[in-house]
Amino acid sequence: MRNYEIENEMYRRAVELIETRYPVGWGGAGVVHTSKGNYFTSVCLETSNASAELCIETGAMLEATKFNEKVTHCMCLVRDDENSPYRVLSPCGICQERLRYWGEDVQVAVTTEEEKLKFVTLKELQPYHWSKAYPAEELEHYTEE
Repeated sequence: MRNYEIENEMYRRAVELIETRYPVGWGGAGVVHTSKGNYFTSVCLETSNASAELCIETGAMLEATKFNEKVTHCMCLVRDDENSPYRVLSPCGICQERLRYWGEDVQVAVTTEEEKLKFVTLKELQPYHWSKAYPAEELEHYTEE
């Protein structure tokens, strides 16, 4: 079930972080929402060696993990420069695997042609995920305490 209030708040927080952290030029921010109602944000690690970089939303996922909170929603938002429109980036395959730790019902923001905010579950995004080959109890996943 979609929660537009959470989705819109995530978008607002991403824009705010981008405009604060990157007032000019390129900017990107990741936001996650947790089952405890918290929002965590992050930016990418900028390094001279591109192979050492991490996805924009990784830091937000790690913050949720640090506080032992279940991620329910995830978004990655970027812009080319301060005059460009914002674009949602669907989670890459590695981030999909990271998010899968919290289950296949995690809602993720996805890229759309009509440039509107849309979230789908990981289950919808990856209907043929490799984990379907194993019983759920054999897979390590998050459990709320």
